[in-house]
Amino acid sequence: MKRRDSLLRLKRFRTEELARRLATLDEMKADLEKKLADLEDSVSREKQRASDSDLGRLAFPSFVQSIETRRVNIRSTMRELEREHLAVQDEHAASVQDLKIFEIAEQERERRITETAERTAQSRIDNMSLVRHLRKHATRQV
Repeated sequence: MKRRDSLLRLKRFRTEELARRLATLDEMKADLEKKLADLEDSVSREKQRASDSDLGRLAFPSFVQSIETRRVNIRSTMRELEREHLAVQDEHAASVQDLKIFEIAEQERERRITETAERTAQSRIDNMSLVRHLRKHATRQV
């Protein structure tokens, strides 16, 4: 009994852990998307500043190049996160399915135990009724 309970808790924990991991990956992806949007905003702000001065016009191409490098790195990280997300999602789906199978098997086992206990109780009641009936009729025949 305790072994099955421990196994069920372990399967639930594993499923919940994978769900938390998926949520973390989603948060990381959202954060990276926000960083990309912030980079776009900073490029537009710097472009406006660069047009105001000669020094800005000279420095702007270097700035754009560094921003492009950061974009490439962020997009690469996002692709890696997406691959990891898909892998964890598949693992989570398998874990949920495994948990459901185990829970259904456990419910079925408990149902069988309950039915057996009910049948045993009914059999005892039937036997007691039969004994009473036989005793009652046995005393009438004497």
